[in-house]
Amino acid sequence: MASLSHPTYMRLSQQSVIVEPIHQQHIMRNDRHPFSTSDDNVITKQIQSTHAPDGREVDVAPILYLCEDIFENSTVGTILESNNQAHMDALEDRTNIAGFRNMLEALAYTINNISCEISCKCSGGGDAHAITLNLLNLLSSYSWDAKVVLTLAALAVNYGEFWIVAQIHQTNQLAKSISILKHLPDILEHSDSLRPRFDSLRNLIKSMMDLTRCIIQFKALPPQYITPDTYAMSIAIARTPAVVYWTMRSVVACASQIVSLIGFGHEYLASTTEAWELSSLSHKLSNIHGHLMKQLSVCNQHIDNNRHAEAYQTLVRMFETSHIDSLKILKALIYPKDDIMPLYDGSNKKRVTLDVLRRKNVLLLISDDEMPHEELSILDQMYRESRHQPIRMDGQYEVIWIPIADKLTPWTEAKEQEFEALRSLMPWFTVHHPSLIDQAVIRYIKEIWHFSKKPILVVLDPHGRVVCLNALHMMWIWGSLAFPFTSSREDALWKEETWRLELLMDGIDPTILNWIAEGRFICVYGGEDVEWIRKFTATARVVAQAARIPLELVYVGKSNPKERVRKNITTISLEKLSYCWQDLTSIWFFWVRLESMWYSKMQLGKTIENDPIMQES
Repeated sequence: MASLSHPTYMRLSQQSVIVEPIHQQHIMRNDRHPFSTSDDNVITKQIQSTHAPDGREVDVAPILYLCEDIFENSTVGTILESNNQAHMDALEDRTNIAGFRNMLEALAYTINNISCEISCKCSGGGDAHAITLNLLNLLSSYSWDAKVVLTLAALAVNYGEFWIVAQIHQTNQLAKSISILKHLPDILEHSDSLRPRFDSLRNLIKSMMDLTRCIIQFKALPPQYITPDTYAMSIAIARTPAVVYWTMRSVVACASQIVSLIGFGHEYLASTTEAWELSSLSHKLSNIHGHLMKQLSVCNQHIDNNRHAEAYQTLVRMFETSHIDSLKILKALIYPKDDIMPLYDGSNKKRVTLDVLRRKNVLLLISDDEMPHEELSILDQMYRESRHQPIRMDGQYEVIWIPIADKLTPWTEAKEQEFEALRSLMPWFTVHHPSLIDQAVIRYIKEIWHFSKKPILVVLDPHGRVVCLNALHMMWIWGSLAFPFTSSREDALWKEETWRLELLMDGIDPTILNWIAEGRFICVYGGEDVEWIRKFTATARVVAQAARIPLELVYVGKSNPKERVRKNITTISLEKLSYCWQDLTSIWFFWVRLESMWYSKMQLGKTIENDPIMQES
């Protein structure tokens, strides 16, 4: 049998083994850049001269699956149980593809020819390089991926036949007789000493399978998203002949080991030189695989970018087009397929389809996956109140929470639990899981709807048209009275308003509204300095007594209240300095309403110079 380092070889006989020197540098010297050797460049030209594809296409996936099944179950001391029905069913499903059996029947002759070529040439001590080139000539009319898979199939047949006899020879008379003729009992008796050889063989087969899968993955890349002249793709295409060569040459090496197992016994196989040779090839294939996987990763990123760009442009065009209802838009935003129910109904605690939103106004509550507690609490209150009020005008609205998760942050089990806990607090619809939201949708939300970190509330009418990019400020000011949350409705509501305390305190505290009805004077104050609060409240009470007016003081803290405001609330209550809200949510809501009024007026084009409410606020 020839060694794999052409042109060195081994002369074999049953009586003795003479091992000529092996030039391991040929395989090992260029591990960092396995495609850059002058030898490989020469080999590539030889390989390309054998390549004359006729355009036929071979579905290699099920063939490779059969090879994988054979290699995995061909192990010394391991017998695949015949009653493993689950495994048999899986094998049947993977290979029961329309036309596969017919295709395999047409390929059986070719696979058998390859098997004979390998067995005969290896048993005669043929040169590995020459055998590989013969195989390439035999398969000249096939594509690169088919060449490799068909060669692996031929090896799998020989390898599987060898091991099936080895596995059952003690319990099956036919296998026993064949094993004696093949001289297997003696080899199996010394299986422990031959373990390094078996391990090297299995490792090389694994390397071949990994590299073959990589070749197939390149072949399967969608041409509409990546072209051959793309840099990473062009590199992979240029390297494919050498990759195919070394994979097929490794098949020759494995076949040689099987032949030697049969012909020469454990004394020959005890040689560590052969094990080293297999390991060297495995190392080379693994090195090639690593380089190709890097290029494949670049190609996949290129494809993802193109897909996202296409999906983004589709989304842009979709929002520029009229639709009968909003369902098509909602599918594009949330989940386009019909294989799962993408929504979670917070009121009924069950999953539902997007059909529940057909012909309805939809409010898209968009935030990250950590919705602020204050906003959630107020929205929950407003939503529940709206369910008990007749909705004016032309229909009903529903709310959907769309969580935008940070793709750079790992989605751990703890994150999953936090998300589910937050979702359980929402009485409206939510997207079942953040992973359903496509990257193109996230890009659209950020670039077109200007979502950054703060939650927004995008309003879609029953036809899927965007009528408001952020209705949160309207919701904070008027709640469901702002329905259908259009600019015209917002303007109409402002025309009915004047600057008054009822506008500022509506929905926060009925006690203050009662004081207003009683004709009391109300002073609203804030801040964090507790000493200033003591002096201010004392002075205000003295002035009120002197003026003989019924004065009520209301502490409103400050925007984004923190722990210091909480402590002030405790101090004010204990010392009875004034009236104050006990929860920070009410304080937060007061300030966000005030800010929303300012924002709303600006959105409508109002200024301090021409708007009395802005002048007062």
